[in-house]
Amino acid sequence: MSANAAASDSAYPSPGPSTARWWQNEDWLAVLAALPILIAVAKGWSPKMPSLAWTGAADAAKAFSADNLALSGVLLTMFLGISVLALSASLGKRVLSFLGGAVVVFVLAWLAQWIAANAGIKAWGLEYVVFALGLGMLWSHTLPVPEWLREAVRTEFFIKVGIVLLGASILLQEMMKAGLPGLIQGALVIPVVWYACFFIARKLKVDDEFGVMLSTAVSICGVSAAIAACGAIQGDRKKLSYVTSIVLLCAVPMMILMPVAVQKLGLSEAVGGAWIGGTLDTSGSVAAATEQVGKEATKVGVIVKLSQNVLIGVAAFVLSVWWTMRGGKDGATKGQKPSIGVIWERFPKFVIGFVIASIVFSYFVPTAMAEAASKPLKGLREVWFAAAFVCIGLETRLGELFRLGGGRPAIAFLGGQVFNIAWTLVLALWLFGK
Repeated sequence: MSANAAASDSAYPSPGPSTARWWQNEDWLAVLAALPILIAVAKGWSPKMPSLAWTGAADAAKAFSADNLALSGVLLTMFLGISVLALSASLGKRVLSFLGGAVVVFVLAWLAQWIAANAGIKAWGLEYVVFALGLGMLWSHTLPVPEWLREAVRTEFFIKVGIVLLGASILLQEMMKAGLPGLIQGALVIPVVWYACFFIARKLKVDDEFGVMLSTAVSICGVSAAIAACGAIQGDRKKLSYVTSIVLLCAVPMMILMPVAVQKLGLSEAVGGAWIGGTLDTSGSVAAATEQVGKEATKVGVIVKLSQNVLIGVAAFVLSVWWTMRGGKDGATKGQKPSIGVIWERFPKFVIGFVIASIVFSYFVPTAMAEAASKPLKGLREVWFAAAFVCIGLETRLGELFRLGGGRPAIAFLGGQVFNIAWTLVLALWLFGK
């Protein structure tokens, strides 16, 4: 790995204030990279995204049409241009190496999104991140990863750009649309389930970094929440891959079994929808599961999931402050509180960009325009997140994922999910039962 990439792996700087300039700080560079996209979208720019949806072999080639590839080429040009401009100070003479590697990363990310866009795969609630990780690992296990490709493995940078873009999709006024019962359920599910999972993780001697990502994923909304938590605490990307993989693996049986449980327990559609929406960790799986219960269940389930999704920003900010105050992975040095300067140095600056983007798009961009921007912003955000998971795959060996934590993190997640199912059922019966 290059010296620059290795340097970015350090979760926290040394105790003393850093002498690095702002343009050498990856957090600020991520905000800088996301800024032109956010400004353009706020002014009404709505990029046409490639159409990747397909159902079977007969129409699998639609994504490879000339028009679709042209749209993908525009997206690639934007991805490369923004990345090079933001990273120019650190790339120096290695720009050509980065460009070559970034093309490979983008193509693998594009293929991962195309695979995940299959109707059958979407019905199972599987998301593009698992395929991006898989394709990256397939390359690293079967093909060489030369230095020019390693130059483009900028996992943290890509994740941080995606998180800032995610902020613009977190519209605070959407919380009001969720209605009082949905907000109350979200407010009571997230902290209680988060603490329960974190408590279980500690009892199983899972490290706090892992525990934070597991707890955030199970208590809020799975993959997106895990990514935000990893960014907020500047966590290990391999642990993030582990968490997202287990989230998606767990969602499949829950998506099948929970509608059956709703019927067996004789729950109303509203209660069933609130229960499913508060426990399943991906929006796609919530929609698929609630459709098996009824229209009312789908309506309530989507509202409840929306209320939890909106709270990602609050959770990311709180986690950033808490993690910074405690001194990172190992706690504050010798039990002493760090100075204000050190706290600022450790604080993940891109979270500021995330929060500002959310506030601006919530209150300073016309509501109709902000809502219309959600779809293109989602498409652009997924490009950056998919690229990040391809990079994780390129620097990860399959055995490393299986060895992480010796299975204890998976048990902690499942324990947290069992508690989540029970606690959310109690709240759903209270808030949505007649």
